[in-house]
Amino acid sequence: MDPSHIQDITLTAAVITVSTSRDASTDGSGTLIKDRFAASEISVGFYEVVPDDIRAIRKALSSAFAASCNIVVINGGTGITHDDCTIEAVAPLFEKTIDGFGELFRLLSYEEIGTRMVLSRAIGGIIDKKAVFCTPGSTAAVRLAMDAIILPEALHIITHASK
Repeated sequence: MDPSHIQDITLTAAVITVSTSRDASTDGSGTLIKDRFAASEISVGFYEVVPDDIRAIRKALSSAFAASCNIVVINGGTGITHDDCTIEAVAPLFEKTIDGFGELFRLLSYEEIGTRMVLSRAIGGIIDKKAVFCTPGSTAAVRLAMDAIILPEALHIITHASK
């Protein structure tokens, strides 16, 4: 890969929180994600809290792309309750999956929470040369995903996705 290509890439993030009980003033996980991006000098170009609804999630994702965001973290709605639908909203849109994201997230989660990690359906993938990660909504889960996987690999992932 041409190293100069890496220098031409600017990361712009989007944060989408899926919740029927939180709003922007009570969204600790969304705030943590935004703060982690800011600390890594990655600007956040889009943020929204949406309900557990496939159309609302896809609309927010489309708005994030319209805001020129090339890395999107969606937190919440990834569990197995009747209203969790983030995976159902996002996974069919993936052109490529990043299987290692979910696998590594669950491995690291196991180290923190044991076998309760089986409830996690965290996924990652590429849509139109943009990286999208779906994480559980707990602050511990988003901290783990951001610090251990997403931030260390963000530029590398987008460099390959944008080819």
